[in-house]
Amino acid sequence: MRDRDSELRLADVLVQTADTLTEDFDIERYLEWLADRCTELVGARGVGVMYTGGEDSVRVIPCARQRAAVRGLLEIQCHGGPCVESFSTGLPVRPTRIFPDGAGARWPHFARRAGEQGVGETYAVPIRRGGTVLGVLNIFVATAGAESGPGGPEDGVPSELGLRIAQTLADAAATGLHNHRTHSAYRALSEQLQTALDSRIHVEQAKGVLAERWHTGMDEAFEALRGYARREQQVIDLVATQVIRGKIDKKKLRPGRSAPS
Repeated sequence: MRDRDSELRLADVLVQTADTLTEDFDIERYLEWLADRCTELVGARGVGVMYTGGEDSVRVIPCARQRAAVRGLLEIQCHGGPCVESFSTGLPVRPTRIFPDGAGARWPHFARRAGEQGVGETYAVPIRRGGTVLGVLNIFVATAGAESGPGGPEDGVPSELGLRIAQTLADAAATGLHNHRTHSAYRALSEQLQTALDSRIHVEQAKGVLAERWHTGMDEAFEALRGYARREQQVIDLVATQVIRGKIDKKKLRPGRSAPS
């Protein structure tokens, strides 16, 4: 029955992980939530996320549980660690014991800090979309006999199974983050196109106002709008709006010329 409950909980978390097309989406809050759910599902001492999102800057986001300790374990990896290794290779770092061998030989600075925090084993999985690594999930397993997951050591899962669960979460997160980025890009493009369309409408209306007022052609009206915008260093859409509202003196629009009566 417990296995069935765990499967249903994992399915529920996966659905939530992919749900990123919301108006109030916040990347750091999302990644902290992801780390919390991974901690819960694998029964870890703590989980952290190292995230770049394809940008130059790197963000480290610890789970809520053991927050300070996990943040320290992520930051110490500037000297090397499972996060950096997984990020550079795009591959998982399999469960590795901290002492007496394993991580102690591969990443001495990290291993020393992990041992001080009661971490006996670690593994990491990439958050990867296609050939692009967006970040890494790093799992820290408690030393035997120490507290692990929210309910204690009995809630922990075998590390190999934990690795598979973590990679499944990371894959779902990669899809969710990619979808959010694509959605945001399309929204931005849509807003730009709408702004351009609104501007075109304003300019056409202003041209019509001036052409009718001056009994002239649309081209001459447009040249007057554009000339005024350049002289006053204003956006032509703003000038057009002011013309429509009658807030620009006609003499300023056509310096040196008087409009026909």
